[in-house]
Amino acid sequence: MIILDCDDLFETWRQQARWLLSHQINPDQVTWRVPEDADLFSSDHAVPDQMGPFQAKVPLALLELLQNAAQYCGEQRWTLLYEVLWRVSHGDRTAMLAGDKLGSELHRRLKRVSREAHHLHAFLRFIALPADPNPKDLSVKAALLDMQTLPEFVAWHEPAHDILRTASEHFIGRLGRHRWMIATPNDGVFYDGQQLVHKRRCPEAWKALARNADDPHGELWLTYYSHIFNPARLNPKVMQGHLPARFWKNLPEGPLIPALISEARTGKQRDGQARQIAERRGKVIRR
Repeated sequence: MIILDCDDLFETWRQQARWLLSHQINPDQVTWRVPEDADLFSSDHAVPDQMGPFQAKVPLALLELLQNAAQYCGEQRWTLLYEVLWRVSHGDRTAMLAGDKLGSELHRRLKRVSREAHHLHAFLRFIALPADPNPKDLSVKAALLDMQTLPEFVAWHEPAHDILRTASEHFIGRLGRHRWMIATPNDGVFYDGQQLVHKRRCPEAWKALARNADDPHGELWLTYYSHIFNPARLNPKVMQGHLPARFWKNLPEGPLIPALISEARTGKQRDGQARQIAERRGKVIRR
């Protein structure tokens, strides 16, 4: 068994996969370990240090699918990709299709990744940082954050998959030339108004700034949210399908949601309707 570590980098995995394919190494003879398991396993075979004689040809569409699916975090993250690559490189393109057993798992992961990117766009909340009039303080803070200039907006997010680097490009067009930063438990991005910088290991200073930022308009937003919440139209299952509970803790309005749901269930759904509507009798249909 050959055990590899690609450090969760697609380009590293791609190079390793090319070596393996060129030597015709079957998927059942190789696996990828997670970094924390490095001391628990040892490889029985050396990794090929040169390309072998076999030259695999795969469609460009497959590489795009594999690169997107590589953002999925879960068991057999890299092994499944090599299984798909092996089959397609040997003439079986059904592995790319959702109707195939292996392809079905590939497309399930693609959907999860796409959904997680949507969650980032929908549930991220930027907080505007106050301007510091003291240039010396600004330079000190920028140095601590390993930045040339400080961000104007910061946000904290906890994605389930490695989608931050690609999905955060969405905000470049939305925020124009404003400087912003997004920190997560694993990685972080900073946009300085011209280019997007991605840190695979989010600096602790970034995390602290994003998590401890104080929103000056926070109270106003909570008041507004509690007033526009419509208990008469609440469907908790549908709501949690669109807004999973795991995101509530990082949303400003998150602490309000359980109480609002509880109030709706104990009478507010009826009281939230206009009195004239609530008093109307149902329509009788005569046949």
